[in-house]
Amino acid sequence: MRILVTGATGFIGTRLCERLVSQAHEVRGISRSGGGAIAGVDYQARDFTDAPSISESLRDIDCIVHLAGRAHVLNKQGDSPDLYRAVNRDATLQLARLALAAGVRRFVFVSSIGVNGNESAQQRFTEDSVPAPAAAYARSKLEAEEGLKALLHISGMQLVIIRPPLVYGADAPGNFRTLLKVVDKGIPNPFALVRNARSIVSVENLASLISLAAQHPAAAGQLFLASDGMDVSTDQILAALAQGMQKRRWSVPVPPLLLAALLRWVGKGDLYTQLCGSLTVDCAKARRVLGYQPDVDTLQSLVRVGNQYRIGRQKRS
Repeated sequence: MRILVTGATGFIGTRLCERLVSQAHEVRGISRSGGGAIAGVDYQARDFTDAPSISESLRDIDCIVHLAGRAHVLNKQGDSPDLYRAVNRDATLQLARLALAAGVRRFVFVSSIGVNGNESAQQRFTEDSVPAPAAAYARSKLEAEEGLKALLHISGMQLVIIRPPLVYGADAPGNFRTLLKVVDKGIPNPFALVRNARSIVSVENLASLISLAAQHPAAAGQLFLASDGMDVSTDQILAALAQGMQKRRWSVPVPPLLLAALLRWVGKGDLYTQLCGSLTVDCAKARRVLGYQPDVDTLQSLVRVGNQYRIGRQKRS
């Protein structure tokens, strides 16, 4: 297959391109920088929001995997709903229209589990769960999903949607990068008394699922939730990373109610939900329909990620 990957030089895009090339696909990767590290990928410097330049890259493409977008940011000034909609919804729909005109057969849209909500309470999220996005970023992703469905339901182009939770790896950005830095600096862990459960997914497992979604006949028209298939607590995540970094683990157990109050006091109330709330997903549909088989034990994988981060930091210093 000829597959176009947007955001090809990013954290997920790099792993995905590597996997697709290993499966003998012809891979075209676009990003603002253009250059990339995976041999065999035709990298092109393109901004997916720029219609004229993207049209050139869509020639002879069978499938698009759309990873690029405006990510969730912690800076409130960059957390504008209009900015998220302009990139994650409007530019995504423009890309889909261009793909239709170019005769692309399949559009794989990587959304976010945030579309379902920021907490799963007593029941795992499934593909049948009613969406309940709680943040502007997640709402823009849901609006993009709905817009794609409306645009493509009577067209010949197949739509596949994937909603991943937190994606982890040694070079992960965002919240997981913050956890890596916290462990590396030896900051005491305040989460020992928090009894939560989180579904997360390794970047390798997510790349595997996306590659299946790009080519499996049964993926057409489907929504899939992603995870490693094993839930972990925030305390377990930090412990595994510390083990991999060969760091002594310091804990200062803080009662959850006090921790929540402290975070609200410093204006970080949302962070309590992200770190201490439970968010679990069921990836059974991907296993059943696509034959998706997560290939790592989550705790062992986190230990390995911590070790990779330690080695990388040593090389940089």
